[in-house]
Amino acid sequence: MVNLNQLRAFYYVAKHSSYTIAAKKLYISQPAVTAQIKLFEEFYDMKLFRKQGRKLYLTHTGEILYEKAGQIFQIEDEVEDILTRMNELNHGVLALGCTKAYAKYIMPSIFSVFHRAYPNIKVILEEGSSMAMINSLRDFKNEVVVVAQMEVTDSRIQFIPFSQEEIVIVLPVNHPLTHKEELDFDDIVMEPVIMKGKGYGTRKKILELYKTHRTVPNVVMESNNTGFIIDLVESGEGISFLVEPAIDQKVKEKKIAWRTLKNTRIFLDVSFGYLKNTPLSPAAKAFYDIVKNSFIDASPQNGIGSIMVRMLADHLQNE
Repeated sequence: MVNLNQLRAFYYVAKHSSYTIAAKKLYISQPAVTAQIKLFEEFYDMKLFRKQGRKLYLTHTGEILYEKAGQIFQIEDEVEDILTRMNELNHGVLALGCTKAYAKYIMPSIFSVFHRAYPNIKVILEEGSSMAMINSLRDFKNEVVVVAQMEVTDSRIQFIPFSQEEIVIVLPVNHPLTHKEELDFDDIVMEPVIMKGKGYGTRKKILELYKTHRTVPNVVMESNNTGFIIDLVESGEGISFLVEPAIDQKVKEKKIAWRTLKNTRIFLDVSFGYLKNTPLSPAAKAFYDIVKNSFIDASPQNGIGSIMVRMLADHLQNE
């Protein structure tokens, strides 16, 4: 294997036609430069320089090696430049996992602030269930995730809750239950339910709700697509349970309605997750800092909607 220190010494001498200048550029003594090149020549049994008077000339072999060494050290300079820019957040990639609902209703506002602060960071967003995204941390596919916190026994994973979202009962606008301000559990026990798929935090919470009442939901369909579930509820195929931000627009359009249960509030913890024994990249650390400053420190456990309004307002004032 080529000794890069010896190759570097040769390259600098060849570039400046001087052992003295090369020594200064490399911050080592001139005898050290001479020794490095001598070792290099002896190891490969070749001459790289000819000397005529005080002038230093490359041999034919030296000319070929100088060209190739230049390419190597140019790439090295490019790598160093990339690493510097990544540390300064002028370059880099953020691999982020998120549930489909959060990707649509929560992340755009966070990304808006993040992109304004770090426009040269490329974000790769993967969507899936909370459990699938948690597993993506274990597989090193994503560096950080934004998910509904699940009961995970893996001690390597750290969750930091930064918001709470209420799960509400979603109804067609013409459903008889919309005439009541709050519902009893008996009101919904026999209703057909369109349920979120396996691995979603919402599903887990609703199954726990039915279990406390010693029954199971009358599931007529399962889907991982929140928009599809909303469309099915709107068309009268059943009721569902979704986080409030996911249905806000359709409620404003009077396409669907929502209600809560008497004396029962169901919340999901929206959490920032990462592998705690793996240092975050500069891009991931910057993303965490934005989440921390705007959510965890400023408005702990508030709903995502109210936080976003303040977050974006504050950012616009600072522009």
